[in-house]
Amino acid sequence: MLPAVNAITNMSRRWDLHRIQQLVKWTVYVLVFVNFCVYLYDDITRASHALHDQSTLMDVLGSFATSSAVLAWLLLLAMFELETYALEDSEWTGWVARLVHGLRLVCFVVIAHTVFAFAEWCWDLRIDQVVEPSNGACALVDSDFSWTYNLEYWDISAENCEALSASGPVYRLGEDAVVTDAKGLRLERQLALADMGEIIAWLIVILAMEIMVRLQGKGVTDGPLMRRLKLTKYLLYGFLSCLALWWNSLGHTLYLWDTFLWIAGFAAIEMNLNEWRDEILEERTRTQKQDAAPVEPS
Repeated sequence: MLPAVNAITNMSRRWDLHRIQQLVKWTVYVLVFVNFCVYLYDDITRASHALHDQSTLMDVLGSFATSSAVLAWLLLLAMFELETYALEDSEWTGWVARLVHGLRLVCFVVIAHTVFAFAEWCWDLRIDQVVEPSNGACALVDSDFSWTYNLEYWDISAENCEALSASGPVYRLGEDAVVTDAKGLRLERQLALADMGEIIAWLIVILAMEIMVRLQGKGVTDGPLMRRLKLTKYLLYGFLSCLALWWNSLGHTLYLWDTFLWIAGFAAIEMNLNEWRDEILEERTRTQKQDAAPVEPS
């Protein structure tokens, strides 16, 4: 009876751990969705200052590049959740696989547009566009420009112009109806490069995850390539964490929270992959035992 009791105990512990993992995973998913809502609100706020009558469709899409990218990441997480946990192997039919992979491709295209938008923004910021009269924010009172510094925006008025900037050159940021001083322009360029580095790092992470899922779907659970992919992801998580700490040093605690939240989101997919790997190994062991069992003489 003892082996049976031990088996039941182990199964109970495993089930409790499984329920805890699922609770953590879905808590992370809900927080990621809330995070998307926050970024959407930020993009709407930024667009209300940056866009003007001459803004093009590309300008509008660029203003919502961050929230659209976050939405694409959300959908990617959902597709990975379907493939690595929600759908059984028997349900992973041809049309389901094509649909999930097709949606993931759409998400990649959206994220690729985000890379393009960030690259274009970095390119626009390379030129010093001095606004005349260039004598601090007070020279632009009642103009159509808004003032920005460190991702915050203000309408320029006689009451706040002296607090916004001392006298000195004023620079326009790209084609947006937004201006700042020399210090703000330098910081804006640093932030733009950080955005580029961050999105590229996340793209490599998702590419590594895609390859791992495809390999595991073919029964590959270990090997040099799998280990290199895991190492690449861990190194990039370290880079993203350092970048998040830099954002936090500038007062953007949301970005620190955002980075660790998304790392947790992909860690949830890792949990799915680990469970899936265990199932593959158990099935492989069971098959090997059946193949090795002596055949009863008839």
